Amino acid sequence: MRAAAVGASRMTPKSASAEESVRNPRGYGDMVGIMRDYKVSHAARLLGVSDDTVRRWIDQGVLPVTDASPAEIPGAALAERAVALAAAAADPTDVLSSARNRFVGLVTRVQLDGVMAQVDIQAGPHRVVSLMSAESARELGLEPGSLAVAVVKATTVIVETPKD
Repeated sequence: MRAAAVGASRMTPKSASAEESVRNPRGYGDMVGIMRDYKVSHAARLLGVSDDTVRRWIDQGVLPVTDASPAEIPGAALAERAVALAAAAADPTDVLSSARNRFVGLVTRVQLDGVMAQVDIQAGPHRVVSLMSAESARELGLEPGSLAVAVVKATTVIVETPKD
């Protein structure tokens, strides 16, 4: 995996013009920030749904496809769909907060061990793990099946992309 800090600029090879990198992104698969197309199965994994659901969305016109065979979904359209799906979970806490990274989900596991607890929350395709005091876990009434919101506040975010 490659890692890049948030805000890193996109680099293109000296021999390639900006126009070429847009027309033929596959030739620049090792560059961060190049938009690509995704096969149905890969799109399904990224969205946390089945291949059949992605095909149904294609048939309904919810997701566009390229002229490739087999069909591929443009990365920009896939990103828009991912954002729309993420917005579907309503935050039940009704509080004001400076934290913007809020993951609404279900508690799937609570492991109490002396004074500490590990709480696992499944928020859509994301598994969020929190370590807290056992006292806090008990006071919040956390148990498998409980509705919870994981709030993440961090000053550093690392972004990784797969090697192509």
